[in-house]
Amino acid sequence: MSMSTQHGGGNRKPSTKPVAGAKPKQGGDEDAVDEVEVEESAPVSLGKPKASPRKSAPARKTTPASKRAPAGRPAARKVAPVKVKQGAAWGPIILFSVVGLLALGIIGFAVWQVNENGLTVRERADRIDGLKNYYKINKAYTDERSHMWGPQKYDLSIANPPVAGNHNQNWQRCLGDVYTAPIATEHALHAMEHGSVWITYQPNLPADQVEALAAKVRGKDYMMMSPYEGQAKPISLQAWGFQLQVDKASDGRIDEFIKALRQNASLEPGTPCSSGDIITETGTVPRDLGKDGGGGMTSGG
Repeated sequence: MSMSTQHGGGNRKPSTKPVAGAKPKQGGDEDAVDEVEVEESAPVSLGKPKASPRKSAPARKTTPASKRAPAGRPAARKVAPVKVKQGAAWGPIILFSVVGLLALGIIGFAVWQVNENGLTVRERADRIDGLKNYYKINKAYTDERSHMWGPQKYDLSIANPPVAGNHNQNWQRCLGDVYTAPIATEHALHAMEHGSVWITYQPNLPADQVEALAAKVRGKDYMMMSPYEGQAKPISLQAWGFQLQVDKASDGRIDEFIKALRQNASLEPGTPCSSGDIITETGTVPRDLGKDGGGGMTSGG
């Protein structure tokens, strides 16, 4: 028998509805539940059930046993790869640098060659320190070049040895000849007219100096040398219209003179210096080869 209770003027009836979560009575029917008084005035919500204030935590992902770190050892940390900066490629750099330098050298040499080839013989000779250019000093002197028989007189106050003037029709052989005694100026001048360089030296020049000069002459066409009495300096170099006098055979200007003027100072380009009516003997008196055969004075080579 249920009991009724007055409360606030209304009759309440015991509820026989099962309450969620109520435990069944022990020893009784499993379907029976305790009676719980429920106020009829309290509305029953038919909406979604309220969520439990304690939300269930999301399931945690577990690491597979195969990837777990062994017990007692900390898990290995992933290390980001380090980029190694490679050194400069020196091989190609050096190669291109060398090629560039070679190219600049070739270009520079070509420019130098053009400039050198653009200079006249006289301009190149004027670059030699101490050289006397008689085309500037006394142009009329350089124009004296007639072929004459017999000995000639030369004004040694102009140049000694002479570098121009009338001369014998026969020329001294100048195929790299080293004469150990004086030769006739008349024959030497004719060889110079053909383009030879004539090196003279004072007779008392030391033997080693003479040999150093001879090494520059032997075997070279359009070259000859001999001792000469009376010149101002120990060594003198002559080409037609040019002269350079120095003190020692080691003077670098000797080679410069030879390079600039051998054959280049010729007044008769292409004429031989070592064949024809040549003189190979020494002595200061000229030999007139061909005079007895009806020859005579001639002008030019």
